[in-house]
Amino acid sequence: MRDAGSGIVRRRTVALIGNPNAGKTTVFNALTGLRQKIGNYSGVTVEMKEGKLTLEEGGHATLLDLPGTYSLSPNAPDERIATEIILGQSPHASRPDLVVCVVDANNLERNLYLVSQLLDLEIPLIVALTMTDVAAREGLRVDHRGLARELGVPVIPMVASRGEGVGALIKAIEATRSAPGKPRQWPLPDPFRRECEELVGMLRERHGLSEPVAFHEALGLITRDGPLNGADERFAPEILAHVVKDHRKLDFLGINRQTVAVESRYLWITAICGRVAPHPARTGASISDRLDRILTHRVWGPALFFALMAIMFQAIFSWAEIPMEWIAGVFDTAGREITKMMPAGDLRDLIVSGALGGVAAVVTFLPQILFLFFFLGILEDTGYMARAAFIMDRLMSKVGLHGKSFIPLLSSFACAIPGIMATRTIEHPRDRLATMLVAPLMGCSARLPVYALLIAACIPPVAVFGFLSLQALTLFAMYLLGLAAALAMAWIFKNSLLRTPPPVFIMELPSYKVPSVKSILLQMGERALVFLRKAGTIILGASIILWFLASYPKLDHATPSDQLQYSFAGRAGRAIEPLIRPLGFDWKIGVGLVTSLLQREMFVSTMGTIYNIQGSQDKAGSVSLKERLQADIDPATGKQLFTPLTGICLMIYYVFAMQCLSTVAIMKRETNSWKWPLFQLAYMTALAYLVTFVVYRAGTILGLGG
Repeated sequence: MRDAGSGIVRRRTVALIGNPNAGKTTVFNALTGLRQKIGNYSGVTVEMKEGKLTLEEGGHATLLDLPGTYSLSPNAPDERIATEIILGQSPHASRPDLVVCVVDANNLERNLYLVSQLLDLEIPLIVALTMTDVAAREGLRVDHRGLARELGVPVIPMVASRGEGVGALIKAIEATRSAPGKPRQWPLPDPFRRECEELVGMLRERHGLSEPVAFHEALGLITRDGPLNGADERFAPEILAHVVKDHRKLDFLGINRQTVAVESRYLWITAICGRVAPHPARTGASISDRLDRILTHRVWGPALFFALMAIMFQAIFSWAEIPMEWIAGVFDTAGREITKMMPAGDLRDLIVSGALGGVAAVVTFLPQILFLFFFLGILEDTGYMARAAFIMDRLMSKVGLHGKSFIPLLSSFACAIPGIMATRTIEHPRDRLATMLVAPLMGCSARLPVYALLIAACIPPVAVFGFLSLQALTLFAMYLLGLAAALAMAWIFKNSLLRTPPPVFIMELPSYKVPSVKSILLQMGERALVFLRKAGTIILGASIILWFLASYPKLDHATPSDQLQYSFAGRAGRAIEPLIRPLGFDWKIGVGLVTSLLQREMFVSTMGTIYNIQGSQDKAGSVSLKERLQADIDPATGKQLFTPLTGICLMIYYVFAMQCLSTVAIMKRETNSWKWPLFQLAYMTALAYLVTFVVYRAGTILGLGG
């Protein structure tokens, strides 16, 4: 596309929009593959995926994956961002040249509501009709050609998980350059229509809006329930005064302003669906309904959910063991070869004990993180994640959390940052804030290397129930503890600082479908790249700095252990040791706690660097970090330092403590204030110290510390 007057060829921008669970992410991945990135829009709390779409005619287009939304009448922040971009009202992103609306064939009537709003805007539009295979299994056949005639836009049937229809969609994107030619087809009652047309004229004259955008704004103003405070800055006073008169007039005539447009749209949509997708006569319950009778059952649903979680953590431990050994072997070999090639000295120690040792300690746990994302991806792609939200809503409503809080909290199992950002779907500010405050208590993937190291070093691999190991159950227990802590703190917040009426949760359960292996592998690849990027930058840099602090100043004729205690890091650790000794931690653990304030994985890297320096007399690579931890003796007691009690206390501390400055930063951005991030940091640190102290004292009294 060539900009007028400038002669500069501009890449076309295509926006992908659709209802939640309509298959939008699968379509986006099918169109872009690995040519995608996170697009950061300065000044707004949104991060969207951008992808490069290769066109068959040559060249590329930029594909925007907008947040999922049911309509262009936004209630939540992420929906508002998507609407502003579609309307061309965002100061941070230009209006797209073309919109692809992803429509679930199995839920055609509800999905077409968003399509009707996009048609009103008279922008170039394509409908991507997804999950046609799921609809066919339910006996529902959609006449996509008939639907295209009814709507006046291209309709492309797709099974994106298998790549079906992707080529046809790309061709349609290349060919579609103009807006739909059909005028708006859904009628409004005459009194409402007249008031709407009058307001459209005023908006065009006073604010210079195009007729489609003016109609969208007029409809939103007239149907608004309550005061017009949110519109004060955008519209002239005479516009708002006219809207108030419209409200009074229509209310006097007995017209329900909030529902009349919705009802009119659905009358039109229902008629279309009756012609192009008549519902078959049901001979029995659908497959989804039969599965839901079990998976969402009041008793069996939660039981199966927790059983799935237990199996998932067992698999994470079992399946990841071999690739972890491979990775550790590669780093051990590299360490031995560097030791042979280089003469003894500080440079060799820096490379082997500092850089390589610190990075290796973290990267070794990459397979466990990838398996975690693999299982989460399967749960999400199959449609089970929505059922998990439905199951947990019964519990969450008892502590005052909105049912929509479950998805952000579940996202926090991967990382608290996207979990906090996912709270934008929660309408009430206090419900949203309560969810953000407790999201970091969920067991994020950054904790997984810490848990895995401590469990391997401190918890014996004893079989439980024949097929589960005590190590896997310990890992599961840490995640359950995080969930219980999040719910408990949410109850406290919702009954004190953030009191609101009991929330009502209405959620559509999508049809079950076969997961897209490609989509899951892409997500795993993205996570691996993010993890390795951190390992190669932040963790590498911090490991080098820590090696210096743990190696200097030099002490003549000292053992590695004495040298470590004499170093800058040793002195700092001994300075804070009195503070953490009541928790059962020594100064080396204290150094790990301080460095992991940057990010939790740094604890593992720190232990790797410290114990590599302390054990530098060993042959390089001959002793694993786990074995070094198991062999460490506490000089204060003369006993093993990393006992099961110490390992459990340390894991409990990481369950409750913030230990992540990136999360603090994202909290500041989302709340636009330092008040809540600092409150979150303070309460989580105090909670971590208190709970760990109680557990350590109880364990010591019971004789579990030796």
